[in-house]
Amino acid sequence: MDLAHFQQLMADQYGRRDTARGVDATVAWLTEELGELARAVRKGSRAEQVHELGDVLAWLASLADQLGLSMTEAADRYAHGCPKCGSTPCDCPHPAPSPSDWRT
Repeated sequence: MDLAHFQQLMADQYGRRDTARGVDATVAWLTEELGELARAVRKGSRAEQVHELGDVLAWLASLADQLGLSMTEAADRYAHGCPKCGSTPCDCPHPAPSPSDWRT
């Protein structure tokens, strides 16, 4: 499923309720789901990780919709390589920490 279709699907399923809840509450829910994803990454099963990643995507799509933004447009920022150096893989001088650095 592509991002635009997913964003529209979330708007169709939850848009009215999410809009009534508002942007601030949506950000709060998104933040809570990010915390649940972090726990699943550290201690959960693959199924739990997929579940929580889906929840994060759903709340992110809701936020994008409420802000009138396109998730596809946001993702396009990375379509032609690193937004900073333009390379694939990134060739920026300061590499990001490896996942093993934050999983301990």
